[in-house]
Amino acid sequence: SKNVNVSLNLSIFTTQTLMKNLSLTKSYGDLLQEIKTKIQHSQIRAMVSVNHELINLYWEIGALILNRQKTEGWGAKVIDQLTSDLKHEYPSIRGLSKRNLLYMRQFAEMYPDELFVQQVVAQIGWAQNIILMQKCNTAKERTWYTMQALENGWSRNMLIIHIESKLYERQGKSITNFSTTLPAPASDMARQIMKDPYLFDFVTLEKKAIEKDLEAQLIKHITNFLLELGTGFAYVGNQYSLPVGGDEYRLDLLFYHLKLRCYVAIDLKMRKFKPEDAGKMNFYLSVIDDKVRDHALDNPTIGIILCKDKQSVKAEYALKDINKPIGISEFKIAEAIPENLKSSLPTIEELERELQEVKDPEA
Repeated sequence: SKNVNVSLNLSIFTTQTLMKNLSLTKSYGDLLQEIKTKIQHSQIRAMVSVNHELINLYWEIGALILNRQKTEGWGAKVIDQLTSDLKHEYPSIRGLSKRNLLYMRQFAEMYPDELFVQQVVAQIGWAQNIILMQKCNTAKERTWYTMQALENGWSRNMLIIHIESKLYERQGKSITNFSTTLPAPASDMARQIMKDPYLFDFVTLEKKAIEKDLEAQLIKHITNFLLELGTGFAYVGNQYSLPVGGDEYRLDLLFYHLKLRCYVAIDLKMRKFKPEDAGKMNFYLSVIDDKVRDHALDNPTIGIILCKDKQSVKAEYALKDINKPIGISEFKIAEAIPENLKSSLPTIEELERELQEVKDPEA
């Protein structure tokens, strides 16, 4: 009995010690994570601060060069002299090349308002600012892309993709009834998420392809599809079942938009828009609002009809008296290679052989 009590007490002691150690381990882990988070946030703030100072410095250097060239009548050769002298004076500092000094001058010329530079432009990286200077034609376009990059956290490569796809020109160009079916803040945001046309250049279909073929390709390349749709879209499903009155209806694609806090229904049409398409989408939206969305949290569902030709006049009339928010846009896809040309294209093996011959012409 004595041995049993000793064993029992030892077991209890061991269990309590283990529980205490586990508690200390968890507590320590929480402490470590909090400290790491603080350090990471501090590093981010430091990087932002350094970037902000760097952009301001580049603007100030560019403004000095620009103003002195104007007042003294100096030509481009002053940049060569400055490059040489600055590299000699600051050999360890990168960013003082002739090309970068020219960018600084251009930067100050394109952004004459120093306050705007400090408050807005200096919040994105220098590489992104160079891209904006190279690829944007107007101040309004540069400002729009700058604000979008800040809001959505675009990297340099993402910025290039959106500029080259002419996102600025395509944004908000769809035909919609958002202004009459959604309250002011939501209607503006909904209009901003729409594009016209949508560019599905990652999709290649034959001329006789139908909606299911397009849908299958979009799902296959869902990452590219979401990139084209824009920030905030979360994929819910395709051929989404909507049972009504004993019948089952299927929606091509269903998404949820995190910023708008609403479902987004997409109907694909491999043809021109028809007025009855709006009535069908209106029906889908009524069912989703009644059976799918959470009335306590979600805003009214938005419908997007994507077609080969939106038939502007017909689309405007079709949406005129509909009380559900619907937008109509066109889409563009990569054209399929004609069968009579496929045989004339080089094979992978032929391309590899030609590349090898270029590398080693004596082979």
